[in-house]
Amino acid sequence: MKPVIVSKIIDKDVKTIWSAITELDQMVLWFFDNIPEFKAQVGFKTWFVVANEDRTFYHLWEVVQVVEKQSIAVEWTYPDYVKEPFLVTFELESIAQNQTQFTVTAKGIGQFENFNIPEFTRESCKGGWEYFTTQLKNYLEQ
Repeated sequence: MKPVIVSKIIDKDVKTIWSAITELDQMVLWFFDNIPEFKAQVGFKTWFVVANEDRTFYHLWEVVQVVEKQSIAVEWTYPDYVKEPFLVTFELESIAQNQTQFTVTAKGIGQFENFNIPEFTRESCKGGWEYFTTQLKNYLEQ
C-alpha cells in the first residue's frame, strides 16, 4: 500500500516549527494532549492511551531518526492489535524566509487492512494527519 502523505505550508520558519513538533510543552497544544514525555533523540520511547467510542488504543512510539531541524521519524505501534510498527516521518523544508513546507509521511499502514476497525483505514489515517497538520498550522499562525 502506498504511504499516506499530507503536506501543509506553514507561515513560520523551520526553527519555530521544529520546536513545535519536538518540545512536549508545545506538542500537547496541537497534537495529542496526553503525551507523557517526548525527546527528539534516537531510541527515545513513550506511550499513551487514546479512547475512541468503545475502543482503547495503546500507542507506543520510538524515535528512530532525527535530522535536526529537517526531519524526525517515529516507529508507531498499536501493540494490542499489531506488533509490527509503521513509520511516521515529519519533514521540514524552508520555502521562503518565514514559510516552511511541513510534510507527514505514514508508511506501513497496509498491515491494518485485515482489521475491521474504522480508525485503521487509509481514509482515517489521511483524515487524522490532515486534522493534526491543520492543528499545527493553526497553533503556529494564531
